[in-house]
Amino acid sequence: MKYYGGIDLHSNNSYLGIIDKKEREVFKKKLPNDLSEIERALKPYRKDLEGIAVESTFNWYWLVDGLMEKGYNMHLANPSAIKQYEGLKHSDDARDAFHLAQLLKLGILPEGYIYPKEERPMRDLLRKRLQLVRQKTSHILSFKNLVSRNLGFQIPSNDIKKLREEDVEDMFKEEHLVLAGQANIATMRFLKEKITEIEKAVLEKAKLKKEYHKLLTVPGIGKILALTIMLETGDIKRFREVGNYVSYCRCVGSTRISNGKSKGEGNRKNGNKYLSWAYVEAANFAIRGYPYVRSYYQKKAAKTNNIVAIKAVSHKLARASYYVIKNQEVFDPKKAFS
Repeated sequence: MKYYGGIDLHSNNSYLGIIDKKEREVFKKKLPNDLSEIERALKPYRKDLEGIAVESTFNWYWLVDGLMEKGYNMHLANPSAIKQYEGLKHSDDARDAFHLAQLLKLGILPEGYIYPKEERPMRDLLRKRLQLVRQKTSHILSFKNLVSRNLGFQIPSNDIKKLREEDVEDMFKEEHLVLAGQANIATMRFLKEKITEIEKAVLEKAKLKKEYHKLLTVPGIGKILALTIMLETGDIKRFREVGNYVSYCRCVGSTRISNGKSKGEGNRKNGNKYLSWAYVEAANFAIRGYPYVRSYYQKKAAKTNNIVAIKAVSHKLARASYYVIKNQEVFDPKKAFS
């Protein structure tokens, strides 16, 4: 007898459902998030268990990795691609778990990518770097707004980066404004130190894989961005066509059009937000350093606006990067920005 499992994973518990080949429910139970408890529940069915589907939530690492190490055939379900029958009047954890098992049994489970365990720590460290970069930027903008509101002039971001806490004392008369400004500057400088520390650790340990070396020929992409793209992309072969990759990078529109009229938007957040950031960051660098990219951006901005133009450049870079990685070729400006 063949069995198929589904696990509805939550922050503090998991609901396990198992069905047989005739889709009869043979086991269901709410379990604590304890690997040994879950393995104990699976043990009677282990020999004939074809696979287990787990929804890709924020905390799947420990469960999928742990069961894979025990020899179970694991499948990571893509929640954004799973749609239950809308006529259901009642849904709960048990139904969700059995639904995953049924999709697995029928061979129609939309699956996510189980990223190699050994590469995740470095990828997550670069994600932490991005978080700190954004926080640092927010403090720079906060200080810029503080100056603009109270002193009536704009101060460039590059000048703010050079400030120290004692410099703020001469800028404001009120002690509370001085304290507010110093908090921004102190936090900004602390974050800068941590970002530098992370970058140093990454550059010392992480190495670009052979297929990613030519990414450095793409405008705006340096070592840190190349490593980010490599670690977030994984195996390029999992993307059948360039359109699949660019969509995963969130570099395509999400409008729904019927008979020439807009019918709303799709899921704009479906994809990898870190790759989206990486290519937008590369676009900003490319505009500043490459005249032909800047020319394309300016033409696009004149017809639309700066935000759309930046996204257009990032779209071009993502498409080019796909071919650079897949075909192991040097970036060709004529193909990307003809």
